[in-house]
Amino acid sequence: MIARRLITLGLAAALVATASACASDTGGRRAAGTATNTSAPTGVAPGPTIGDPGPGPVTIAGVELRLEQIAKLDTPVALVPRPGTDDLYVAEQGGKVRIVRVERTIDAKTNFVTRTSYSVEPVIVLDLSDLTDPAGEQGLLGIVFSSDGQRLFVDYTDHDGNSHIVEYPMTGDRADGRNPRELLVVQQPFPNHNGGSLAIGPDGFLYIGFGDGGSRGDPNGNGQNRDVLLGKILRIDPDSRSGDRPYGIPDGNPFAHGGGAPEVWLYGVRNPWRFSFDRDNLWIGDVGQNLIEEVDLLRPTSNPEAGSPDAEAGRGANLGWNHMEGSQPFEGGTAPAGAIAPLFDYPHTGGNCSVTGGFVYRGQAIPALTGVYVFGDYCVGELRGLLQRNGTKLDERSLGVTVGQGLTSFGQDNDGELYVLNSSGPVLRIGPA
Repeated sequence: MIARRLITLGLAAALVATASACASDTGGRRAAGTATNTSAPTGVAPGPTIGDPGPGPVTIAGVELRLEQIAKLDTPVALVPRPGTDDLYVAEQGGKVRIVRVERTIDAKTNFVTRTSYSVEPVIVLDLSDLTDPAGEQGLLGIVFSSDGQRLFVDYTDHDGNSHIVEYPMTGDRADGRNPRELLVVQQPFPNHNGGSLAIGPDGFLYIGFGDGGSRGDPNGNGQNRDVLLGKILRIDPDSRSGDRPYGIPDGNPFAHGGGAPEVWLYGVRNPWRFSFDRDNLWIGDVGQNLIEEVDLLRPTSNPEAGSPDAEAGRGANLGWNHMEGSQPFEGGTAPAGAIAPLFDYPHTGGNCSVTGGFVYRGQAIPALTGVYVFGDYCVGELRGLLQRNGTKLDERSLGVTVGQGLTSFGQDNDGELYVLNSSGPVLRIGPA
């Protein structure tokens, strides 16, 4: 998985939780389908921007949260919603995809949800256990559904450690394992820094995160080599084909017509274990080497010289690795021309070791958390909040709750509520205290 994240089955972790594996909550919700860099990132052209919230709070102080355990699974590493349902789908590192069924009780008079319950379905959505070895940073690493919920995309490493991006059609609640469509296979030179994050962007395309190939210091120089797929976030179109590829190259990709691999969307990342979109903004938690962890914010810009006329976040961006680790030079390196600095970075003090990227909160249950990017660190397991406006950090602080060592991932449901996963098994809903 991510560097220094040696996730093993059955890893013990301290946990703060307030409910059992089949949990419920009540409340009025309408039914619905530390070192920092406080300046704006360099390399982003001035001009009108899209996707940032309007005026709002300038501090996260006073936000109080609690964690509610809704399930316990076998080394959960990714949680995603399925469009058109309230259910949550969770990937286990060992190769299985499971369903956490969400049942809501709605008051007939007010149409408000009065109770939400969660239960793990016995049915296995997809079982790739025979195709992968869940050791260290390998295994089933990421999942995401197509925009219509009819296809499931997965990212896993095979027995040789190479990465596979595969599409499976859905039949009811299950993926059709007899009809996989392999989109991409990437050889991994080392067993770590495999990335694993998948996302459907606001443009409907599939975004794929790959680390630099592993070892230490990016020995093959993949991060700055635009001709290879390692050390990148890619953008492809699974609904079309380009040449002999089983996927299409969106015409707006920065190197679609030369200058680099056509799949590359941005480069210069070390291991973007988890990234996410918030409206039109792209957030990346990029794992550092030995000193610094970073959170990157890529905002859309209307300046075609810095992005594209379509104002797509991160198009052609260089995040600096392996010349930079966070905002600091890496082993005598200097920032490449136009490289984008992190919005926030932090050192390996207090037990921190590896950033776990998260999501911007857009739910209704915790109004004070609206617009806050929630993330954490794998080793410490403390949930943290980061607040920004127009690309400038306003506040960053602890949110007062922890899942202990083994914070593998965050998830966001179709209503914008957030969840956090721990490698020892718990799946936790983030709610108000």
